[in-house]
Amino acid sequence: MADSTAVTVDSTETVASTTIVDVAVGNPNFTTLVAAVKAAGLAETLSGEGPFTVFAPTNAAFEKLPAGTVDGLLKPENLEKLKGLLTYHVVAGKFDAAAVTDAITKGNGKYTVTTVQGGKIDLSLKDGNVVLTDANGSTSTVAIADVAASNGVIHAIDTVVMPK
Repeated sequence: MADSTAVTVDSTETVASTTIVDVAVGNPNFTTLVAAVKAAGLAETLSGEGPFTVFAPTNAAFEKLPAGTVDGLLKPENLEKLKGLLTYHVVAGKFDAAAVTDAITKGNGKYTVTTVQGGKIDLSLKDGNVVLTDANGSTSTVAIADVAASNGVIHAIDTVVMPK
């Protein structure tokens, strides 16, 4: 009987531990992001209680950056810059696609969020897709919305957004 209970507890713990980091680690489209999160020492934070909304750049999004950018950011001397870039993609709270769309609609076509990094990103709709406009005026489109995690939600984006 004790074994049966242990199996139930283990099963519950497995379900409860599918954090944003766990989900990203399990998705081959986020290997660059996962490497960056680990290098920045943010894995524990993003595995925390949250909730968080992560606008997660795919590997293809990182590949759009100028050659050498990712390698440069992963160097120990650029740790703070890397942390700033990554936390610029995170918003405190859980905002699924329906909530984001509703906020944009109520905001007359635009909803501004403050990131964990402290910068702002404007969210809008274009052709039915959520578009992020960063502090520099560059844009990124949500390619896959509502990837659920136990401590929030991930929205995969097609371009890395940059803080000022």
